[in-house]
Amino acid sequence: MESEQYLAANLRRAVAEDPRTAELGVRITVRGDNAMLSGDVACAERRALIEEVLREAAPDLKILNDVRVTPAGEPEGEEDLR
Repeated sequence: MESEQYLAANLRRAVAEDPRTAELGVRITVRGDNAMLSGDVACAERRALIEEVLREAAPDLKILNDVRVTPAGEPEGEEDLR
């Protein structure tokens, strides 16, 4: 079995290179049979797609998805610069 660090690096690459996700800001840590995801994404669909890509790349791992949805909308109001 490949090392946990090597597997995590391969999973990060899969998420970064898959056209459905193309995500660089998600952290992936592998511990035993678990892959733990953390970070922020712009929408719930992206969060679900990241998990889908990982399930395809490593079907034997249990995915623990702690990725938060943080919408990146337009700023509200005016910024007061002093």
